[in-house]
Amino acid sequence: MTQTALRTEYPRPQFVRAEWQHLNGTWEFEFDDERVGDAAEWSSGNHAFSRQIQVPFTYQSKLSGIEDTGFHDLVWYKRSFTVPEEWAGQRVILHFGAVDYQATVWVNNRQVAYHEGGHTPFQTDITLALQAGENSLVVRAEDFSRDVTLPRGKQYWKEDSASIFYTRTTGIWQTVWLEPVSEYYIRKLKFKPDIDRNEIQIRTFLNQAPAGCKAEARIEIRFKDEYRAVTTLSIDHAEETRTIGLHDFNDHSLGRWWSPEHPNLYEVTVTLFVDDTQADKAESYFGMRKIAVEAGKLMLNNRIYFMRLVLDQGYFPEGILTAPSDGDLKRDIELAKQMGFNGARKHQKIEDPRYLYWADRLGYLVWGEMANAYAYSEEYVRKVTAEWQEAVERDYNHPSLVVWVPLNESWGVPNILIDKRQQRHAMAMYFLTKSLDDSRLVISNDGWEQMTTDLVTIHDYEWRREDLTERYSTLEGTLIGKPHRRELFVGGTAYAGQPVLVTEFGGIAYKKSDWEGWGYSGADNDEDFLAKLAGVIEPLLQSPHVQGICYTQLTDVEQEINGLLTYDRVPKVPLEHIKQIVAGQPR
Repeated sequence: MTQTALRTEYPRPQFVRAEWQHLNGTWEFEFDDERVGDAAEWSSGNHAFSRQIQVPFTYQSKLSGIEDTGFHDLVWYKRSFTVPEEWAGQRVILHFGAVDYQATVWVNNRQVAYHEGGHTPFQTDITLALQAGENSLVVRAEDFSRDVTLPRGKQYWKEDSASIFYTRTTGIWQTVWLEPVSEYYIRKLKFKPDIDRNEIQIRTFLNQAPAGCKAEARIEIRFKDEYRAVTTLSIDHAEETRTIGLHDFNDHSLGRWWSPEHPNLYEVTVTLFVDDTQADKAESYFGMRKIAVEAGKLMLNNRIYFMRLVLDQGYFPEGILTAPSDGDLKRDIELAKQMGFNGARKHQKIEDPRYLYWADRLGYLVWGEMANAYAYSEEYVRKVTAEWQEAVERDYNHPSLVVWVPLNESWGVPNILIDKRQQRHAMAMYFLTKSLDDSRLVISNDGWEQMTTDLVTIHDYEWRREDLTERYSTLEGTLIGKPHRRELFVGGTAYAGQPVLVTEFGGIAYKKSDWEGWGYSGADNDEDFLAKLAGVIEPLLQSPHVQGICYTQLTDVEQEINGLLTYDRVPKVPLEHIKQIVAGQPR
């Protein structure tokens, strides 16, 4: 099997500890199509698996070393590991970035974890299962490839990719790693900026409340290596909150707010002391940023802001959902910014945290979208709400993330037009998200058939310039246009003055590689492509009522050739020519 480069970068960039160890690389692997592994006790680690796989790439991908796109819904992984000697006396936490879809984990034949949800992380304390020297780690991963009620995103439930659906992923597709912690440790941090008051609220969560000991957290905040605040927080409970004034800037002078144009970040160090001895230390960061709607206007940091987004599926030719390298995630953002976009709607995928890290660092707005199911059931409701809560929790601190999209184009709620239950589910997802995070905007159902929503979003793949110009020249025409013959609102809801954005449009097919495929319209050569690109973008930029756009799409993906870049990320036309159109500059 060909050895591939490993994903060795730190997997949780919003909360960094100095000591850790990744478990990516070569694992033993087995398909269990006959479903004999449970009865044969493969969990014991004694079974000799017949294959090897490169983690964190799924068996369907080229980078896994297997590249089998057939249906194998039950798979097993095995490897050994040794805990570093310098971790002696500490607790050891085992982390999984994401396993699609159900995962059961054993260490030394002792079950230590079970998780359901294919796009969100989980972790478990494995200290009591460890033994001296070499340890056995076994993972049983089960997918449900044909279940259309499963939150799956663009993963197709048929053998071959087709239409808007792509190759499936099964099993481990993000980094597996270990880290040591003390008896008392910082479980997580949550940052809530308030630019109007120049304050940052910091919530510190421990793994357990201090019992019979003195606990303090020292919080240090820096901006460009200069200390802006240092405070000590006495900890009496598992959760403590401290609000810190940042009196070192304002909007008109030093300009330390976060935006795509000025991605200013404050660095944070939180050190936990228990009985005056350091027990834990974590590095993090935050951005002072505010996203809001005021008087019907979309505002970033109290200023009207036009969003120029690109639809980004987050698929890669050799890794499918897993980027081959950290640099590939960064490069996607850099290319989009070079084309004049200030953000992306990450489509039908809860993206790798490293992508959001680079969005924070480079200055790039992100709409966080759930990987939806395709059909409705009560079991779907249970699964999607549980996984969505984990996604919101994981990504809460990223300043780049400004909008939550729990549902898209009525996926999972196909009868929302007439079905009261599905309407209530969309409402429930909106309010659930708001209950978890009241600092961001939420869309109940992106594209059409919306219930309560902070933004009115429209999907419109009309390609004729004159039709788009006419439709979006008036507010009435914008709201009654019914692209794709879909109602804009359902369930008795109606337009209430929200900002209007066209969040899918374009999709111009242009073949510039060996890939064959389709798009919503087509172009014959570079000149034709640029003319048609201008023909769909310029009418929306010129509309007095549209406050943001999201062009479909960043790259070609499998059978779709409607990207601005090929699937291999090669620009189809010069980036500066695209930027002129996207930015509304004279050509």
